[in-house]
Amino acid sequence: MSTSVPPSPRTRLRSLPRPAWLRSPEVLRTEVLAGLVVALALIPEAISFSIIAGVDPGVGLFASFTMAVVISIVGGRPAMISAATGAVALVVAPLVHDHGLGHLVAAVILGGLIQIVLGGVGVAGLMRFVPRSVMVGFVNALAILIFMAQVPELIDVPWVVYPLVAGALVLMVALPRLTTVVPAPLVSIIALTALTIGAGIAVPTVGDKGALPSALPVPGLPDVPFTLDTLKIIAPYALALALVGLMESLMTAKLVDDLTDTHSNKTRESIGQGIANVVTGFFGGMGGCAMIGQTMINVKNGARTRLSTFLAGAFLMVLCISFGPIVSDIPMAALVAVMVLVSFGTFDWHSIAPATLKRMPTGEITVMVVTVAAVVATDNLAIGVVLGTITAMVIFARRVAHLATVEPVLDPDGTRVVYTVTGELFFASSNDLVHQFDYAGDPDTVIIDLAAAHIWDASSVAALDAITTKYAARGKTAQITGLNHHSAKIHNSLTGELTGTH
Repeated sequence: MSTSVPPSPRTRLRSLPRPAWLRSPEVLRTEVLAGLVVALALIPEAISFSIIAGVDPGVGLFASFTMAVVISIVGGRPAMISAATGAVALVVAPLVHDHGLGHLVAAVILGGLIQIVLGGVGVAGLMRFVPRSVMVGFVNALAILIFMAQVPELIDVPWVVYPLVAGALVLMVALPRLTTVVPAPLVSIIALTALTIGAGIAVPTVGDKGALPSALPVPGLPDVPFTLDTLKIIAPYALALALVGLMESLMTAKLVDDLTDTHSNKTRESIGQGIANVVTGFFGGMGGCAMIGQTMINVKNGARTRLSTFLAGAFLMVLCISFGPIVSDIPMAALVAVMVLVSFGTFDWHSIAPATLKRMPTGEITVMVVTVAAVVATDNLAIGVVLGTITAMVIFARRVAHLATVEPVLDPDGTRVVYTVTGELFFASSNDLVHQFDYAGDPDTVIIDLAAAHIWDASSVAALDAITTKYAARGKTAQITGLNHHSAKIHNSLTGELTGTH
C-alpha cells in the first residue's frame, strides 16, 4: 500500500497564487507610482487635519503612515487609502482642547476596539440599505468638499499661484493623451517644484503647513490615568470616531467597488479599520479612516492592489524623514491642482444633466439634494448619508403606504361581504386600513381575505385587531383568511396582545 507524502511548506508556499504586481512589471510600476502620488498628496492634508484636531503635524502624519500600512494588510478593499481624515479630526478636536493628547490617543484605541466589535457583529451589512440616490449625493458632495477645501489655498496668495495652478491643470489634462507611462499628477508636482525652486518663485509650500517629523514613531501606552473617569471622558468621542470612521470607510469601499467593477469584503474592512486605529493609537497617532480624495487619486491612476496602499504609507514616512527639505519645497499650487482635478473627476456630472433630471423621480432627486446639502452644510459626510438614507426611507414608506388597497365584494344573497386586501401592510399603510370598512352597513358575516397581502409589523396586527373589534361591538363576525406563513406567524403571536382585548 502506497502512502502519499504531504507537501512541504516550501511547496505549499510556491502553490499559492502570486499577487498581480509580482506577475506583471506593468502592474508593479502602476502601483508604485500611484502610491508615490498619494503619499505626496497626503502630507499637506495630514498636516492640515492635525491643525484642525489641535495636535502637532507629526501626530497626523504618523496616523496616516500607520493607518495606510496596517489597512493594506488587514483591510477588505484593495487600493483604498486610509489615513488621518478631516471627519475624525473634527470629532476629536474638542477632546484634545479639553483634555490633551493622551486622552486623544486613548480614545483612538477605544474607538478601534469598538470598530472591531461592530465589524464582528455584521454592521457592514447595513450598507445594503443605502440607496443609490444617497450614493450619488455622497459622491457629488465629496467632490464639492474636495474642491472647497482647496479654496483657502487660493485666497491671499501671490498672483503667480494662479498661473501655476492653471498650468498644472493643463499639464495633467494634456499629458495622458501623449503618454500614460508616468502618472500626470506626479509629473505636475515635479515640474512645478523644479520651476519654483529653479526660478526662485516665492509661493506657499508644503513646509509652510508645519514641520515634518525626522524619526519613525515608537509604540507606547497613552499617558492617561487608567480609571473609570477617563473612560467616561473618552467613551463618547471613541464611539463617534468609530461610527464616523466606519461609515466613511464603507461608503468609500462601495464607491471603489463601483469604479473598479470588483467586490470587497466589507466585514473584513470594518474589522481592519478597527485594528488599524488600535495600532495607530499605540503609535501616538490621531486615528483615521478611508480617505476618499486620496483613494480617488489612487484608483484614477490605475492602482488596484494592496501594494499601492502600503507604499503610500511607506513613501509618506520616507519622504518626510529622508527627503523632508525637498518635500517641504513642493508648492501647494501643485497639490491644489491635483485635488481640483480629482474633484471634477469625482463629481457625477451625468446625475445633474437636464435629460437625467427630467427622467428621475422627484423623490430620488430630493434624496440626492438632501444628502449633498447636509454634507456641504456640516462638512460631515456621515451626517449627509444618515439624513439622505432617512429621507429615502420616509419617501419609500409614503410611496408604499398607498399601495395597500381594499376591495369589498358583497355576496348575491347579501348575507356576507368579502374584503380583498392587496399590498404590503406595515406601520404606514395600516393606519388607513381601519377606515376602509363599512362597519355599520356590512352584513353580519365579514371575510377579510389577506391572500394578496403581507403583514410586516405589529402596527398591522393592531389595525386588524381594531377592525375585528369594531365589527364585534356591532354584533358582527369578522374572519381573517388567506394569511401566508410569515403573516400567520406574526399575527398569531400578537393578535389580542396589542389592544388590551384577550
